[in-house]
Amino acid sequence: MFDTRLAYILDHEQAAGDAAPASPSGTDDGRLLDAYSNAVIDVVDRVGPAVVRVATPPDQATQRRGGTGSGVVVSPDGLVLTNSHVVQGARLVRLAVPDGREVEAVVLGDDPHTDLAVLRVTHDATLAAARLGDSKALRRGQLVVAIGNPLGFESTVTSGVVSALGRSLRSGTGRLIDDVIQTDAALNPGNSGGPLVSSRGEVIGINTAVIAGAQGICFAVSSNMASFVLTQILQHGRVRRAFIGIGAQTLPVPRRLARAVGIDNSLAAIVTSIDADGPAARAGLAERDIIVAMAGHAVTGADDLIRLLDGERIGRSTQVTVVSGGRLRQVDVVPIERERG
Repeated sequence: MFDTRLAYILDHEQAAGDAAPASPSGTDDGRLLDAYSNAVIDVVDRVGPAVVRVATPPDQATQRRGGTGSGVVVSPDGLVLTNSHVVQGARLVRLAVPDGREVEAVVLGDDPHTDLAVLRVTHDATLAAARLGDSKALRRGQLVVAIGNPLGFESTVTSGVVSALGRSLRSGTGRLIDDVIQTDAALNPGNSGGPLVSSRGEVIGINTAVIAGAQGICFAVSSNMASFVLTQILQHGRVRRAFIGIGAQTLPVPRRLARAVGIDNSLAAIVTSIDADGPAARAGLAERDIIVAMAGHAVTGADDLIRLLDGERIGRSTQVTVVSGGRLRQVDVVPIERERG
């Protein structure tokens, strides 16, 4: 005679087996964590050798204290990006490379308005170099890795995600740096000036600041901004800027609005502040106006405004296309040169 209790047990074990997933969730979680770890490891292997320690000597004449930070080599012949506040007005600095070498570098120029500086190694040295990516392609939630070299021999690494885009951050000069990246990748002491890197191994930001007392709020100057500053310093020894007297942030353009006014932009720059006596105000621009083009070029973010307002625009009438009150209009603005300091 068949034991009905055994049948009951067998039936329920079979049912439980049928309901069980093909692979345990713990295994899936492990695979995801392994994939995440491997992505971070790959980024560090690719970019870590290009991250250097930047040491500035003290200067008794100017009472400047010595300091250290990080930097990232962006060309094999020794161009390095770091923070302006790391070099602190120095003209010569020393770089410690992950392979143990120490080399001297000259400060080609620094831009306190964006907290960026450009260095060049002073003697022939082949260095590992990282690639600058397109920060405009970033998305919130994207994996990023912050790398620093405060000790000069071994990179420190933290990882996180892009928390927000298009932030504004006040620089040491008191001016706002537009189009800043916010991340929860922690910045260790000495990481200022080091790279913020995408999972593709491209530098998409230069780490610059931590909000004191606020966990998980760190900032990096975008790579597109860094590319602009790098080019300007190589060409002019400083950043020459045309100035129209506005603050701006990158703004996604709703499809309905784009269709209504007949533009192709999915991104633009919204005016967040305006100097009452500045060129933009005199031309009739106002807060909340959305800038979609300048001088015939599409504006798809605050960094485009910075790039387009180069030294060549100073004193020249420049057509700006804006969406204002739901309508498209053009205004002519005559930029002035932004004061240094």
